[in-house]
Formats: sequence, structure tokens, C-alpha cells
Amino acid sequence: MTLKTVSPNLSKPKAGLHSHRNIGIMAHIDAGKTTVTERILFLTEKIHKTGEVHDGAATMDYLEEEQKRGITIASAATSCEWNGYSVNIIDTPGHVDFTAEVERSLRVLDGCIAVFDAVSGVEAQSETVWRQADRYKVPRICFINKMDRVGADFDAAVDSIVQRLGANPVAIQMPVGAEKDFRGVVDLVRMKLLTFVDDETGRSYDETDLTPELKEEADMYRHKMLESIAEFDDEMLDLFLEDGEISEEMVYRALRAGTLSMAITPVLAGSALKHKGVRFMLDAVIDVLPSPLDVPPVVGTDIHDETIKLTRPADITAPVSVMAFKTIAEATGDLTFVRVYSGVLEKGSRLLNPRTGKYERISRLMKVHANKREMVDTSPAGEIAAVIGLKNTITGDTLCDPDNPIALDKITFPDTVISVSVEPKTSGDRDKLSEAIAKIVREDPTFRAQTVERTGQLIISGMGELHLEVVVNRLKSEFKLEVMTGRPKVAYKQRLHQGLETEARFVRQSGGRGQFAVARVRFEAVETVDGGFEFVDEIKGGSVPREYISNVGAGLAEVFKSGGRTGYPFVNVRAALYDGKAHDVDSSELAFHNAGMLAFRQAMVDNIILLEPYMKVEVRVPEEYLGSVVGDLNSRRGEVSEVDSQGDLRVVRSTVPIAEMFAYSSALRGATQGRGSFSMEFQEYRDLPKAISNKILAGGEVDEED
Repeated sequence: MTLKTVSPNLSKPKAGLHSHRNIGIMAHIDAGKTTVTERILFLTEKIHKTGEVHDGAATMDYLEEEQKRGITIASAATSCEWNGYSVNIIDTPGHVDFTAEVERSLRVLDGCIAVFDAVSGVEAQSETVWRQADRYKVPRICFINKMDRVGADFDAAVDSIVQRLGANPVAIQMPVGAEKDFRGVVDLVRMKLLTFVDDETGRSYDETDLTPELKEEADMYRHKMLESIAEFDDEMLDLFLEDGEISEEMVYRALRAGTLSMAITPVLAGSALKHKGVRFMLDAVIDVLPSPLDVPPVVGTDIHDETIKLTRPADITAPVSVMAFKTIAEATGDLTFVRVYSGVLEKGSRLLNPRTGKYERISRLMKVHANKREMVDTSPAGEIAAVIGLKNTITGDTLCDPDNPIALDKITFPDTVISVSVEPKTSGDRDKLSEAIAKIVREDPTFRAQTVERTGQLIISGMGELHLEVVVNRLKSEFKLEVMTGRPKVAYKQRLHQGLETEARFVRQSGGRGQFAVARVRFEAVETVDGGFEFVDEIKGGSVPREYISNVGAGLAEVFKSGGRTGYPFVNVRAALYDGKAHDVDSSELAFHNAGMLAFRQAMVDNIILLEPYMKVEVRVPEEYLGSVVGDLNSRRGEVSEVDSQGDLRVVRSTVPIAEMFAYSSALRGATQGRGSFSMEFQEYRDLPKAISNKILAGGEVDEED
């Protein structure tokens, strides 16, 4: 037996940023992300004992709610070293309700490991995180996990990446055996058999030459790999076409070029729980994923003129620029995670926040490993660090050199889709509840809270039932608050049914100076940028004085955001102020602001269509329950688009209004004797059926069975 302790890396560590990797681990819930991270930390001797997710003892799942539920809720950051390289890792959640954690992590990462279950392949949330990585142009590798599970199928999992993600996966390993017989992999670059040794550490393996039987199959896999990557290296392409000898260095060069360009995604296999294959995945992180120097300079804008684009290279001599991507509210001061894009972040330095126009002092700087911290004096470009005590910085904010300001492109987050009312059991806890909610709002960009002026009721909104359930449990366990919640309510939106013109006259006279403003506004129900509000100034001849035009726009925008009498925010409205009247004495900014609000309210009369969020729902059930599950989804106003077979399970894909999906998990459990599972994610907003819409607009409650 040849026991290897360090497998070969053709890329040698160099000084500086070449030897850095900032990676994330992303996947569908239960694919094994946190277990993969746990094994990486053990393998790199960052921890000396692995904790299991199912036991609530995983290092990265350190929040009480995570340990209780056995899922990742908040992204956690850590760092380790492998073969002379420094690797920063962010373990992200897989549940769709915590998609913001994935979104903000991908924004600041250079590369990613996508983990897939060898039995299930690409699942619903796998698609979501893959698209997020595409949007942020994050190169990635795939790890087909759980190869020792009953029903594991490497080729089927790889094929699902092609079919459902439209990606170009390239296997750089061929698994040897599957299920209980999974015993090793063939390294297709070096054409060696790597057999796992059952030493329960994952640190050693047996390397041997291929047997004739294995070589025949491995040759086919290798030919397919070389065919996929040859175009990324001219020298290799010539040799491939001439059936020449291709060196390992050439293969790695082409693999790296293809991965960095996002044209291919290398695929590896293993079983993280059994310590199988994780070390080779780490080697691939070093060999093919980018260093901070391999990604384009970060893009931002001039803080005085958003049309001027600026860039910052990953260079310690450049002006400092960092992005805040996560906040943890603590009693001693907020802990803010930052990615340093350029320059050197120094303890004691004073930086500008372009959003607020205020300065922030970096009083305490540290490296973080899950819930452990190490104080440092500097953090250079390419690093991920944490700062304590920032006063006015939130997720997505830039901090930069005041003499060379830049506003980095922001992180975008999806809208909330569900709300509940929450109130303390004792009135004396009202202020304490407000403080706790304010802390959670600072931490979570997809969590919203507002007080309804009319009733004084506190409404919290989030990405799903689990999201709000976790928030409520945090209020009870972390903040020691006893609270009561109302029934979940859907976060409806509204649009104008059709375009029209209105004349709003805001005229008040009560002795002395009055208020006078007339605004004639043309409304259009059109697709706007990000579904937002567009205000167009079409005033000619000075019928509305220049100084009042922006006030009309502000009044219109206020109703667009607040929703007017219905209270639901609008989407897709363009409003053009084309005429109006003013009075030399009685006109004012306030009068024209109110005229703008009045014009929008007039446009709403009998001209509203409510929109409801639809969810993409994927249900996995044994064959015998298929009919009842499909029938139930149809009864929930669902549209079943596809029914697939996956081993002995049937996979039902459908689109269903979220209003019909409350408490679906318990309904599915009952209908399938606990053998069914489902995942759900936001897809789009659609027009609400008129009968339901009329009932809501009339102020009636809508029951789930309506």
C-alpha cells in the first residue's frame, strides 16, 4: 500500500494573492454542504474532531436554531491552509428561505464548490444557487457527494447537471464502485487508481496503476474529458488532434483556463460523511479555482456621478475598498464581515461610506473561524475579515479611501413573500421587542418589519414560513421574549389595470395664504426597470414651475411605495407629468407633493389588479402516492409541469401560489405516511383571480381553501 499524505498539485504556491482562495460551498438542502466543510476543516487540521450535522455538533452550524433543526441558517466563515495555500471558506444555507445568505456570499467569493447528492442529482434549490453563481460570474467545481448511498448514480447526477442547469460538466474523476461498494476514484488526469483507506481521517489513500478492466473504461472517460478541454490550450489541442502524448501540466492548464472562463465545470466524486474524496476536491480548489488575481477588478461607480464606472484591482498598493456583506448584531457592537477588494484594510483607519456620506473607524479587525475570533492589525486585498463596532454600515455598503472614493456595485435581494403579525404577551416588552426586531433587520436583508399606523400592529415579513418561524424562535430563545403571532399572510403586490390620465387639484383656502397645485398626469402600466416606478417630466411652457416638478414626482413615488388605500406596493408604473397649473402666491412644494399623491390615488379607482407570489414546488414521493399528491397540488391552484422518475421515487414539479402552500409540510406528511418530501422557492408574481382579488380589496379574509 502506498500511503499518500499530500496528493500532487501542479500549481505551486506563490507569494501573495496567488496562494489565496476565497470559496463558498453551495447546494440544495441536505446535499451535504456543512459535512463537506467539516471534513475540510478536519483534513486541514483546523479542527481535531468532526462534529455531525445530524447530531447538532457541526462546527459551522453554531447557532442554536441550526443545531436544533440540523440545517444551516446563517452563512459562516472560516479559513484553513492546504499545501501552502490559504483558503477562506463560506458555508451557505441550502434552504430557499435563507437565499439571502447565499446571495451575499456569492457576491464576495471568487470560486465555489457545488455539492450534489449522488442519488438526487440536481434538485430545486440546486438550480437557484447555480443561477445565483452564474449571475455573479463565480467559477465552480462540482462534488457528487454521498456516492455510498443506496441508489447513487454518478453518470445520472452529471447528466442532470447538463439537463437541468444547461451547464458543461467535465468529469476529472471516474468513481470506482457505488453504494456500499464505492471504494475509490480514477484520477483521469494522471490515470491512477486512488483507493480510499478506511482510517477514518481521510488523510491517507492507496495509489496504484489501473487494472486492464478499469483502464478500458477510464480511457473513455479521459477521452471525453480531453475533448471537452482541448480548446482551452492551443498546444494541447494540436496534440489531441494528432493523438499525441498530453502531459499532466497541459491538462491542468486547460482545465484551469476552461473553469476560469466558466465554459466548463470540473466534476469530482466522493462521500464526505465517510471522509472519501474530500482531499482530492481540495486539490481541485487549488488547481482550477481562481485566486483573487484571476478574477477581473471589482467594478463600482463614481460617488458623484453614477454614469462614471471605476474599477479597483486586487492590489495592496491600490486605494483601499471593501464591501460589507454580512452583519451580526451583538451587545458589544455589530460584527460586520467584509471582503477587502483592494489596498490594505488597517486597524485604526478611517474610511468613507458612500451611501451615508459618513466616516467609519476600523477600531477592531479580526479573522473569524465560525464563532471563534483572532484579532489582526491588517487585512490585505483578497482577504475576508470582520470588523467590530461600525456605526452606520449595513449589508451591501462600500467602505473606501476618502481620497479615492468608489461605490461598489450593490448586492440585490429578493422581495419578501409572506408576513405575520407579532406582538409581545406583556405590554412592558414592547420596547424590548422593537430593539430585538431592529437587530434582526440589521442582520438579515430579506427580513422586513413595519408598524401599521392605523392599528399599531407590528408586521414582520420574510421569504417563507420557516424563515419567520426561525425569527420568532430567536425572539423567544435569544432575546427571552414571549410573543404571539397572527396567521401567515401573503405579500401581495398590485399593478394598474390600464393606463389613463388624471387631473389632481389640490386647492385649500382658509384665510391668509392657501395651497394651490394642479397636476395632470398620464399613467402607463408598462414593464419598467426592476418593476419599479418611472417619473417622466413632459412639462413645456412652464405650466408647472421647474422647482415644483420633482415634488410631484416624490408624491407619486410615495403612493407607489406605500400602495395607497390597499397598502400593497405597486409594480411597473410609468407616470408622466404633462401639464398643470400654479398660483403665484399659494403654490408650494407641499401643495405639488400632495397633488402628485392625489393623482396616483385617482388613477387607482376601479383600476387595480392584485398580484400574488407563485412558488416553484418540487415534491418527491413513492409511486403509490403520486396520484394523491398531483391531485392535491391541482386543488391548490397548482400547475404540474413535469413528473420524473428518480430511482424508486417520482419527482413532481409544479408552480403553486404561496397562499395555497401554508402548512403544506404537515399535509404532505399525512398524505404519504411521512415518506414524501418537498422543496419550494419563489418563481414569479402573477395576477390574482378576480374573485379572490375582490374579496381582499373589500377587506375580507381569504381562507386557504378559497
